[in-house]
Amino acid sequence: MSGPHPGLLMFIGARYVEQRINDAVVAAGFEDLTPAMARAAARLREDGIRVTDIAEQARITKQSASALVDQLERCGYVERVPDPADARARLVVLAPRGRAAQAVARREERAVEREWRRHLGAERMAALQDALVALREVTDPYL
Repeated sequence: MSGPHPGLLMFIGARYVEQRINDAVVAAGFEDLTPAMARAAARLREDGIRVTDIAEQARITKQSASALVDQLERCGYVERVPDPADARARLVVLAPRGRAAQAVARREERAVEREWRRHLGAERMAALQDALVALREVTDPYL
């Protein structure tokens, strides 16, 4: 194999997508959403998630995750709601402002994907997608 390690190449691509999304979200008026806050918010599920799960998945301390969720909540992107499975626990869910920012992010994700498909061609893009999905089976413990 010649050239940079595949992991580095994936990181470069992921960093590019993250920057494009961040730029689009800021341009849409969500300038208070920092990249760190966005990374935490990206862990949210439709049915909500506990702060401890955000911390584990993001590989940060519970205190850091809690601080990011506090920031997200103060800015109106998320809210904490009772966990129906455990009355003592709280779930973090997207608030309407968070869903609006997420919609901007999803549009930008689709724009990048279209650009990559034009650059690579449909066949190579499909092969890249298939390879990355297959790698996720051995790299993503939260699958």
